[in-house]
Amino acid sequence: MELSKMTKKELVFLDEVWNSKEEVLDHLINELEQQNIISDKAGFKQAVLEREQISATGMEAGLAIPHGKSSVVNKAAFAFARLKEPIGDWESIDPTNQVKYIFLLAIPKNESSSTHLQLLAELSKRLIDRDYLSSLKKATNEVEFLKALDKESEEEEIQAEYTRKIVAITACAAGIAHTYMAAEALQKAGKELGVEVLVEKQGANGIEDRITPELLKGAEAVIFATDIAAKEKNRFNGLPYIQRRVAEPLRQGTAMIQQVLTNPDGIVQDQSEDNQVSSKKQGVFAQIYQGVLTGISYMIPVIVAAGLMIGIGQLGASAFGLGKEIGDVKYATDPNQLIVVLHYLGLFGSMIMKFMYPVFAAFLAYSIADRPGLAPGFIGGAFAAGLHYVLWGVEGGIPSGFFGALILGITAGFVAKFLNEKIKLHKNLQAMKPMFIIPGVTVLVIFFLNFFIVDPIFGALNAWLQELILNNKDSGSVLLSVIIACLTAFDLGGPVNKAAGAIAIGMAADQIFPLTPRVLAIVIPPIGIGLATILDKYIVKRRVFDENLRVTGTTSLILGFIAIGEGAIPFMLQNPIITISINMIGASLGAVTAVLLGAVQWYPLPAVWGWPLVENFWAYAVGIIVGVGFIAFANIFVRFALIKRKENLNR
Repeated sequence: MELSKMTKKELVFLDEVWNSKEEVLDHLINELEQQNIISDKAGFKQAVLEREQISATGMEAGLAIPHGKSSVVNKAAFAFARLKEPIGDWESIDPTNQVKYIFLLAIPKNESSSTHLQLLAELSKRLIDRDYLSSLKKATNEVEFLKALDKESEEEEIQAEYTRKIVAITACAAGIAHTYMAAEALQKAGKELGVEVLVEKQGANGIEDRITPELLKGAEAVIFATDIAAKEKNRFNGLPYIQRRVAEPLRQGTAMIQQVLTNPDGIVQDQSEDNQVSSKKQGVFAQIYQGVLTGISYMIPVIVAAGLMIGIGQLGASAFGLGKEIGDVKYATDPNQLIVVLHYLGLFGSMIMKFMYPVFAAFLAYSIADRPGLAPGFIGGAFAAGLHYVLWGVEGGIPSGFFGALILGITAGFVAKFLNEKIKLHKNLQAMKPMFIIPGVTVLVIFFLNFFIVDPIFGALNAWLQELILNNKDSGSVLLSVIIACLTAFDLGGPVNKAAGAIAIGMAADQIFPLTPRVLAIVIPPIGIGLATILDKYIVKRRVFDENLRVTGTTSLILGFIAIGEGAIPFMLQNPIITISINMIGASLGAVTAVLLGAVQWYPLPAVWGWPLVENFWAYAVGIIVGVGFIAFANIFVRFALIKRKENLNR
């Protein structure tokens, strides 16, 4: 197999004097771009660094295999560096490892089952062979290195006599290096112990060497060496198992095989435990963080779809309906059927938006507890969205919004997980657990939590915020602008936002105070956050948002111009403290700037087509620029500082 086709002389660097991990990555990534392997240095580096945060890519014997899977990779390839002096700031599975030999793998995000990826997988497996790795290390020039790459392993095949049999699944986030190296390590350890190890790789090429029912016969246990949820775990029902990170077999393959045969973590019981990871290996906060990211990724399509429907409805209705608000009931009976359709299309988008929190909370809970958490999480999210007030006919009920979705989704996940692990039933009654007991008890917990804690706390909070506005409606324009802007930007279209809007609109209707700070605070946060996802690579020379948030950022930017703040909610859910604080400050700065410069808007039309109605539009525009600029740059610099701090701590 010609591994030399995966690289070229220009991508091989021998005896370089590079003194840090970042310096190594920067040089290799720069050359990958020069050779047209990648199209965006910053985007690929972000993918590599995100992979670094999942688990160590430093191995042992001076070896490191960083890798990134990204849409900016044009074709699969790798670059190699051999350093003159080893560096110690590379996190490795062997804590004493001083990295000197670095293979940087570039993996296309949407490419699978290709020859290129098969070659990268082959490289990863060969690097386990110490003789093969030694021949690469000894190469005196680039030509010798390329020849050594294609040299077949000379390791003698061990004709082992197997007395026992186990199975395993390996899977890493990128689906290449660790997936195949872990599989190779387990099989080698098994040969030494006389244990046949059949390994299924769930990688970038899909499922390879699938463990079929025939192959499973006689297996005594199963090892899950995965950084992501293994697929189809229900095949192994009844088998003892251990769950470890994908890098563990590279240093503890023998110990893992012995442990799964003598002291396993537990028994694979049913499909509801597909996402089960030993609590000893993953902390509560890590599970919550992973759950929030999972919930956001599933929520994004809901926000995009809702925003698109509302945008089409509002733009069309504004064009054909002489600027009336989309919610005007006259649209429904207008003789122009196009206006009627646009009216209901806008309402359709608003209906879709109601499912944003149920979907988020459902998949947050699913990430923690797998399938048993899905339904209770969805129901908790429905409470957070206020659907119970609509269905129960409760007037004036204020939903708990994103805080409620977080609390109820996390609770649903951990309650379902606890019940699933602790309830033991006779095999004839097993079906009752996932279908009746777990959802029934968990939903009951969600009801009482929401009824006695979540709704009352956030209802009281919102009532207090409304009172705050009322008590300060006679205050100076600056103080009132700050209060209205802060509360409007607080939850991006949520209950606090709506409470502030109701009072602000009332004051405008009575000609007490114009809506200028209100309408500005609606559009500034989503536009500012969206702009941050575009500018980060130019300002700090790297991406500070992950790929999901970059997609959401574009949506947020577009929705901001049509006055839909919900597009920025995923950013708030991932990091509430940073996002809410920056949004409130940015909205206040923009609103106060515009008001002091003389901008006045009395009409509740915050979208871009309402801007011509503003008095002193130049002042209004300056306010938008100030607020958006602050939010964009603050997000970039704060998130960049957090990333650098984390990298420094890992050194």
